[in-house]
Amino acid sequence: MDDSARCPCLSGDTYGDCCGPLHRGDHAAPTAERLMRSRYSAYVLRDEPYLGATWHPSTRPADLAVDPGTRWFRLDILRTERGGPFDDTGVVEFEARSRSDGEVHVQHEASRFVRDRDRRWLYVDGDLS
Repeated sequence: MDDSARCPCLSGDTYGDCCGPLHRGDHAAPTAERLMRSRYSAYVLRDEPYLGATWHPSTRPADLAVDPGTRWFRLDILRTERGGPFDDTGVVEFEARSRSDGEVHVQHEASRFVRDRDRRWLYVDGDLS
């Protein structure tokens, strides 16, 4: 994705000022919400290596494949709980909209995040509703 394009996470920033540097490994996400946004953008861009690298090893699926028939088009952050620069855990509740087989789907999830020994945020799991 071009760095001057609007970031898929809908933060209002360009990809080069938002999720691009995280996807390239220039630096780690400073908050759980930023990691959540970058993971959403990785789903949009089908960046499976990034998704795997930011998924906690204890819950990461052995086979991570993004469905090529799903087009993600909107992310709304509903709530964050902790997950700041000085926290070790955090929760980000969101709704993500996608289209597949001509139908719109809404994924509502409260995702849990933890920091690893290197202080990088990792996705652990989430409660779907």
